[in-house]
Amino acid sequence: MKKVLMAVPKGRILEDIKPLFNKINIVPEKDFFDSSSRKLVFKTNLENLDLVQVRSFDVATFVKYGAADIGICGFDVLEEFSSKEIFSLLDLGIGKCRLSIASKKSLKINIENQSHVRVATKYVNIAQNYFSNLGIQVEAIKLNGSIEIAPQLGLCDFIMDLVSSGKTLVENDMVELRKIMDVTSHLIVNRTSFKTGNSEINRLIEIFNGA
Repeated sequence: MKKVLMAVPKGRILEDIKPLFNKINIVPEKDFFDSSSRKLVFKTNLENLDLVQVRSFDVATFVKYGAADIGICGFDVLEEFSSKEIFSLLDLGIGKCRLSIASKKSLKINIENQSHVRVATKYVNIAQNYFSNLGIQVEAIKLNGSIEIAPQLGLCDFIMDLVSSGKTLVENDMVELRKIMDVTSHLIVNRTSFKTGNSEINRLIEIFNGA
């Protein structure tokens, strides 16, 4: 029996994965949901399934190169990462948020009236495509964290980032200007693993589909 490795993102999404796993009767090792655990690979109650915890963007990388057979990945990552080696099989309807553009409240600039904008984001490809479609030249500055501080330090006028409750924006005296896309987490699979018709992978897909 071939072991199937599933890559799952660390962080807040684990709180949404927990009830999903309960629903489909996947029970990871006890410390899987323990944020203080340094362990990365976890066994489950299914003999053929192990889990690995990685950063959200790295889920797509692991699945693309076949290091993981399947994964749980945000739609934002799929759009930014875009690879023919990854199939999105199912919208799991968890991890709901949105990708938006925001700025300082004090900034009185209409985006459409600009010929050039500077945006701090980790979604460089999405930013370039979005502003290109508006006919606006964009300088996308890649940041992986602390994005809200970038406008305050004069690094940029706008940021593009995930927004859930909007509390972080308010706390940093920022305002959400426009939504780029709604985001949920998807079940993804490596193209080669999927096309070779691995029966264990297909069985796991059916389990998630049943949810």
